[in-house]
Amino acid sequence: MNKSLAVIGAGAWGTALAVQLAAAGARVTLWARDPARAAAIAQARANPRLPGIGLPDAVIVTADMTQALADAAAVLLAVPLQHLREIAARLPPGSGPLVVCAKGVETGTLMLPLEIIAESHPGVPAAVLSGPNFAAEIAAGLPAATVLAAPDAALRSKLLNLLATPRLRLYGNADVVGVQVGGAAKNVIAIAAGIVIGAGFGENARAALVTRGLAELARLAVALGGRTETVMGLSGLGDLLLTCTGERSRNFSLGVALGRGATLAQVLAARVAVTEGVTTAPALLARAGIIEMPVCAAAADVLDGTLSPHQAMEALLARRLRDE
Repeated sequence: MNKSLAVIGAGAWGTALAVQLAAAGARVTLWARDPARAAAIAQARANPRLPGIGLPDAVIVTADMTQALADAAAVLLAVPLQHLREIAARLPPGSGPLVVCAKGVETGTLMLPLEIIAESHPGVPAAVLSGPNFAAEIAAGLPAATVLAAPDAALRSKLLNLLATPRLRLYGNADVVGVQVGGAAKNVIAIAAGIVIGAGFGENARAALVTRGLAELARLAVALGGRTETVMGLSGLGDLLLTCTGERSRNFSLGVALGRGATLAQVLAARVAVTEGVTTAPALLARAGIIEMPVCAAAADVLDGTLSPHQAMEALLARRLRDE
């Protein structure tokens, strides 16, 4: 892989992508917003958010956006969804193609990631990367697969060839709506799954909740123009399985803490990394409108303190009986 790539965002995910791409032979520039943090990562050749992972020599760390984008064949935006618009606005005209590596729904506008990019950078080729990928495992070079979605076949082909590595298998998909809805909804459902485990409701309850959550995800994706087949793929079912069962999932672990009685403020105060499902939950429900999403609604009710975990579970169990 003899090419230059830019990764915007030096959190765990952005750093993991930089490490993975550099290990496959790319020259990667990793951009951090804070100059002091960029300098510290560059000097240590490691990011504290990825313990035990060293940066390959091919990774250059900088806080200079112009330097980061110089000669980049593609720009990966690995920043929290709620900061995507602000960071994208810093990109100079002509930057691209852009690959959004964030999941969620923007508060206020209720936009999905590529909708934000289309509004802020009209006409710029853009894609979204989404799937069942824990940052630490990607950085360690463990085998994984993910989805790269873009409506244009030529763009998908170009980006697949640019970004695929021997350890990270990429699948193309034209269904950008389905891929983005999967990435957003799975975080909310993972919080609900964590609440179930933390509250001691058992594995039967988690299995039922995740399955019904998948049905909600499919309803919303199809209603917004996505495909059911996408929901059953890596960016839907695959990501849901990982996030609802993996101990490294920030959303699942937050739910576990809530289920055990911690308040949302207490959990967030002890964290540095962003837990996307917290802000996504109310925005996702607002975007869904009349689409029925009881599992996601229950998670949102626990997050905002409207219901306790036990009250939320009782409300789900008391829903009217009907066919599956």
